[in-house]
Amino acid sequence: MATKHEQILAYIGGLPVGTKISVRAVAKDQRVSEGTAYRAIKEAETSGLVSTIERVGTIRIEQKPLNNIDSLTFRGLLALTDAKVLGGSAGLAKHLDKFVIGAMTPDEMLRYITKNSLVIVGNREDAQMLALQNGAAVLITGGFATTDRVIRLANEMELPVMQTTHDTFTVATMINRALSDQAIKQDILTIASIYTPLDAEVQVGQPEQTVADFNRLRAGRNDFALPIVTPANRLVGMVSKKQTTGKKPGTVLERIMVKDAITVRPYLGVTAVGHMMQGNGLSVLPVVDDSWQLLGIVTRGAVYSALAELGTNSQGTTIADSVAGAVTPAAAAPPVGAAYTLVTTPMMMNKLGTLSFGVLNEIINYAVTHFLNAQGRRNVLIEQLALHAFRPLQLEATVHIEVKTLDLNSHTGVFEVSLAADGMMAALALVTCQLLERTTR
Repeated sequence: MATKHEQILAYIGGLPVGTKISVRAVAKDQRVSEGTAYRAIKEAETSGLVSTIERVGTIRIEQKPLNNIDSLTFRGLLALTDAKVLGGSAGLAKHLDKFVIGAMTPDEMLRYITKNSLVIVGNREDAQMLALQNGAAVLITGGFATTDRVIRLANEMELPVMQTTHDTFTVATMINRALSDQAIKQDILTIASIYTPLDAEVQVGQPEQTVADFNRLRAGRNDFALPIVTPANRLVGMVSKKQTTGKKPGTVLERIMVKDAITVRPYLGVTAVGHMMQGNGLSVLPVVDDSWQLLGIVTRGAVYSALAELGTNSQGTTIADSVAGAVTPAAAAPPVGAAYTLVTTPMMMNKLGTLSFGVLNEIINYAVTHFLNAQGRRNVLIEQLALHAFRPLQLEATVHIEVKTLDLNSHTGVFEVSLAADGMMAALALVTCQLLERTTR
């Protein structure tokens, strides 16, 4: 039988996209306490079922599927380039590792063709045959057809031969961007790579066990938390030192366990989970699948170790990378803060020729994060950013950025960030951030 927490999540999942959700309404509809409704809504937000929008409220959104961070498949390439299959459809599930533009002689092309690569070529039968014979798929540009001989070989080799009306340059640009996006996804660290799976090191308990059993398993560890599971390994609760303090040794765990425990999924980002753990004062979280089967646990130590070891070299270029490359520290800085300069570039502009609002937010984000990083605060998460833009910033404008500290402690920071160009104020922001630091509770 599903728990109240699961029933609420199922109820939220069944609401139409765009439905406004409130704690009071959910509690009333599901006949639960507002506290139980609140925890379920926060879980739904973490899982991507709902989103909280400032001055609008919590809205049911379309849940995004788990991203496939493997390389691009030939089937995915079909949709990307608006192509159709001429032959070799049995190989559409294969992964694309790289692409080669067939603008060379066959002998010169041969050294670049590898297995599972893609040869982009026009109406050149010799190049198409060469690609298939060496394990590569073919994308024919310009809307050209091909011969029956090529199609027979494609079917035999189970390598797709595809046709698109786009020109070679456009297709190469599309594929390069897709491969870059996949590389960026691979750089995003998720819980799947750091959690401890169920094995001899992960202790689990059953509802019928007692506080005495918990104390024996805990063995003096302050950060210990015990997942409570059914015989089928389904998570039904969590027990920590807080629940057992003052309880008799014979007290059954089912009576004191947290039944609506906060859980995480393997595909969640490490930074988001770190924020969740610090905000709720938790040192251990259970990792479950979508059926609430316990997969393992993730500890705060593992999260912060992973954040500390995050590399800075990305295989793709994001807007954040571009901003980071353009911002430089300035000599003159406020007494408690920092100063930077930036020259706007074409890729930062919107269609009106002024600095994109999203890029403006990223500049402020980077300035605050860089300032805190320089002070040894490595893991910074922006929580709120109230931005007032007074006038547009033009292409190749020199922007002066100043960060002033309003409040800073071990867990949070509040900053005022001003941007000016040509001696005039262009924007002013108030930024609140959370510092994900190692602490013991």
